[in-house]
Amino acid sequence: MGRTFIPCINKAFSSIGLGCVTFGREIDKRISFSLMDYAVENGVTFFDTASAYGDGASESIIGDWRVDRGPASASVLIATKILPPYISKQIIDSVNKSLKRLRADSLDLLYLHRWDAALEDIEIVNTFNDLVKSGKVKMLGVSNFNADQLNNILLLQKEIGSSLFKSIQNNNNFAVREVNEKVVQISVENEIEIVTYSPLGAGFLTGKYKNGVKKNTRFSLIKGHQDIYFNETSFQRLNQLQKISDITGYSTSHLALVWALHQPDVATVLIGGRSRKHLTQAFSALSFFDLNIFHELGLN
Repeated sequence: MGRTFIPCINKAFSSIGLGCVTFGREIDKRISFSLMDYAVENGVTFFDTASAYGDGASESIIGDWRVDRGPASASVLIATKILPPYISKQIIDSVNKSLKRLRADSLDLLYLHRWDAALEDIEIVNTFNDLVKSGKVKMLGVSNFNADQLNNILLLQKEIGSSLFKSIQNNNNFAVREVNEKVVQISVENEIEIVTYSPLGAGFLTGKYKNGVKKNTRFSLIKGHQDIYFNETSFQRLNQLQKISDITGYSTSHLALVWALHQPDVATVLIGGRSRKHLTQAFSALSFFDLNIFHELGLN
């Protein structure tokens, strides 16, 4: 049985993608619409959400925007994600609910939100493949997989003739790097688009947490961030970024965005936020070229 990959016609990964985790959780529908409009006006063609974001609220807001904007939204590739447990009935049910919230006939890109041992089961892999064959899903992707997990599931897909994953989405920034050489090698060999998120390390790379965590900050609301970033390596890299900032006069936020947006093997960097200024900062960093600073950041 051959591959059944169905490309997203006239839709593509843009260098900057709009991360929609804040929709319905930190910002309301009106501001979310404004962010999506601003993103499209500036060439963004990739939106990223998940069924877990706001317990479906993010998907619903995007779906309402798609209907309201009509043809203006047609070129946007919209990715969503599904969480474990990966059980056939629950997978199908979750996809149907996402389709309903997104007001779509098919999902452009469905990510597996994280690795789970159920993905070693041929029946489960075939369930995802059947969603592609039926047209409910156009592309499959994985998120938060390491190189071995990615390689193993690709081998299983090839063995059974399943549709292959076409994108991987991992945390990757100046402090924490989950797109390593092995991930890149596997991705290049299998024509997998690399998408990264959290270019500012959920605010860690702004330096705001050097003296502890204040109330009502992201690190206080989502304590898992502390487990990821509060370690010797991350603080060493933050100090390195601060030194470059002191020398060049550019903020650590700008430098961190420049680093993330100029990684050579990355197709898209997701930028989230609560206002247009967060996207504006990213657009500025994307257009920034200074060979001396690139050298300081290790980009050349």
